[in-house]
Amino acid sequence: MTHQDPLSPGTHTYRVAGLTQRYHVHGSGPVCVVHSGGPGISWAYLRMPMLEEHLTVVYVEPIGTAWDSRLPSHPHGYTRERYSGFLAALISRLGVGKVHLLGHSHGAFVAAYHALHRSEQLAGIMLYEGAPVTGPEHAAEAGRMLEAFAAKHADHPELPGVLAAFAAMPGICNDEQTEAVAKGVLPSYFADFWGEEERYGPLRAAIRATYISGLDEDLAPDTIDDRATLKNLTIPALVIVGRHDVICGVRWARELDDLLPASDLLILENSGHLGHVEEPELFASAVRQFVTETNR
Repeated sequence: MTHQDPLSPGTHTYRVAGLTQRYHVHGSGPVCVVHSGGPGISWAYLRMPMLEEHLTVVYVEPIGTAWDSRLPSHPHGYTRERYSGFLAALISRLGVGKVHLLGHSHGAFVAAYHALHRSEQLAGIMLYEGAPVTGPEHAAEAGRMLEAFAAKHADHPELPGVLAAFAAMPGICNDEQTEAVAKGVLPSYFADFWGEEERYGPLRAAIRATYISGLDEDLAPDTIDDRATLKNLTIPALVIVGRHDVICGVRWARELDDLLPASDLLILENSGHLGHVEEPELFASAVRQFVTETNR
């Protein structure tokens, strides 16, 4: 479907740099562009209906997650610079001047990069379950948090499956394995998945994922350490984290908040990695307030 208005509700498709770019518009109000995580997880898990009641939410479908948006070098080449370049084209296409950018998980790393390199497009950023670094230090902290999760649920019959999914991560090499691992680890991404499985189970079943390697075209890791540069980022920022997040937890959120000169920190006490699902009212209220205040 072709839309004359780039912010009309529904799915929008256009071509850029030889690839198909899609985005999905829901709600009304100030514009908030949303970049999902993974990399390679389909955008739909990040739908935020309560936020859509107050904002025009533009959900980006990151390149590589659909067959017609894959780079010639797929599954390699999906660097932050590449994602940011496609974001820049999309924001320009919206034609509304500066927007707010919310990135979740890997999308938070992309959002930070975009703010550092293309801040003129942004009125503010929301780093939701992000971190200032990747690599061994980040992996060690995630391992520590996973050990705590395992100790807490030591007697649960599904715990071995979750741990096996984590162990399979380094060997992922195709879409099917990526999706299976994403679904396998998901119980650890909630504060209490098994206690509310009826509520969260449908999201787990609906997850779709594409294998993206995390390497550039030359098969080198797209390593991240934003500690030095984030200190100079002056646009308003909101850092959001779930108290029980095992992947990008409170340690990293506090560090982001300390590094950023103009930031606020929200800790969702009853959430893991998916606070927009676990505590949607509090999450939406904080984002809405941040957008409203920074728009002034």
